[in-house]
Amino acid sequence: MHVAALRVDLRIRNVHSLKEKRRIIKSVTAHLTKTFDVAVAEVDHQELWQRATLGIAVVAPQAGQADRILHSVRRALDQREEIEVLDTRTAYLEDTA
Repeated sequence: MHVAALRVDLRIRNVHSLKEKRRIIKSVTAHLTKTFDVAVAEVDHQELWQRATLGIAVVAPQAGQADRILHSVRRALDQREEIEVLDTRTAYLEDTA
C-alpha cells in the first residue's frame, strides 16, 4: 500500500468575498474527488478570499500509480481558469509491513 499527499497552494482569481471563494473551492474539490477518486480538503488560508491551500490524498497499490494520479490532479488544476497554482509539495507514506 502506498499513500501520497499533495499540498497545493492556490490563488483564486476574480473573487471578492469568502462566499465566492467557497463556491470555487467546492467546485474544484468536487471535480477532483469525482474524477480521480482522491480525498480533498482545504487545509490553510480559510480566512483569505483570494488564497487557498488544498490537501489531496491518494492510496494506491503501487507507488507509480499514486504518482500518476497526483500528476493528473496537478494537470487538472493547471487547466482551471479560476485558479492559479502557486506551489505544490508531495509527501509519501509507504507501508513496509
